[in-house]
Amino acid sequence: MSMSMLQPCLSGSTSSFPFKRTVLVCCAPSQQSHVELVNGPVLDARIPQRTEIRFGLPSKGRMASDTLDLLKDCQLSVKQVNPRQYVAQIPQLANLEVWFQRPKDIVRKLVSGDLDLGIVGFDTVSEYGQGNEDLILVHDALEYGDCHLSLAIPKYGIFENINSLKELAQMPQWTAEKPLRVATGFTYLGPKFMIENGLKYVTFSTADGALEAAPAMGIADAILDLVSSGTTLKENNLKEIKCGIVLESQAVLVASRKALIQRKGTLDITHEILERLEAHLRAVGQFTVTANMRGSSAEEVAERILSQPSLSGLQGPTVNPVFRKRDGKVASDYFAIVICVPKKALYKSVKQLRAVGGSGVLVSPLTYIFDEETPRWHELLRKLGL
Repeated sequence: MSMSMLQPCLSGSTSSFPFKRTVLVCCAPSQQSHVELVNGPVLDARIPQRTEIRFGLPSKGRMASDTLDLLKDCQLSVKQVNPRQYVAQIPQLANLEVWFQRPKDIVRKLVSGDLDLGIVGFDTVSEYGQGNEDLILVHDALEYGDCHLSLAIPKYGIFENINSLKELAQMPQWTAEKPLRVATGFTYLGPKFMIENGLKYVTFSTADGALEAAPAMGIADAILDLVSSGTTLKENNLKEIKCGIVLESQAVLVASRKALIQRKGTLDITHEILERLEAHLRAVGQFTVTANMRGSSAEEVAERILSQPSLSGLQGPTVNPVFRKRDGKVASDYFAIVICVPKKALYKSVKQLRAVGGSGVLVSPLTYIFDEETPRWHELLRKLGL
């Protein structure tokens, strides 16, 4: 059978599998297939009529706790009256409801219009959003939940000398009768990735349980799963291969395009959340360094500071005169220096500051750095055509 026109299609469940699975087969049908997606994207969903703005957050796990911590650091603490309730509030944001949901349900409900904003992993947006144009990334790098979706194969047997996706695709073992079997929970991204990379003979199975065990049990040849440190793969004698990464993922802020445009107040609340996130994330790992320095003028002091590579700050040092009374007269032969430096360059910066005459050096961590306007806000307005 010719495999020149591949597309994913559904096959029945297989009873020999030790736990529940659905099989997705990359095949070449003789005519156009029509696959119905249950609980998939609703392409023409109209925005439901309601006044409150709904913000979806992960309900369980590390992603949930890290999300709450981030919002708290942005002075947006989530107040939940009853920990068993799925609805909460953020007092600083009027008319906003927080809804705790499974990450995949957050994406689905953003598409259907039941939620307006949400925080989930980029992998979840990609898998369950499936390229839906109503989903719009407001912030694409919240700096937690880092992982990547990757193909992994055994280190042993016929895969021992296979180290790249190209080599895997060229293995003669894969035929229409005996395709490469991949266990995964990513039944949209998996087939899409394989087709785009020229793997013709592939079947996908979804299973409840640890995917890493599937190759050792003989029920899959490879797995496609999220990888953080890679330790679990190594402990199960699996390895990643060159060009086998489907996507890089971390937590993102995502919104419904329709809600941003049509629902009153959604764009304003999104702006405030985005500004708080940006200000906090930009300040993470940054320190304010203050010192006194003797000099003849602010310009002369600034020139000395800027001669040192670690003392330029965000946009340059702030230099202000320090006034004191001497012999009954006000004099300003000292200047106060304020610069912002990253944590990794802190000690080096302090040494350089003292080397050019700085004294009384004070160091304090930064909490927020607010720009005139965050670039991501301008990008959001551009995407919305506003």
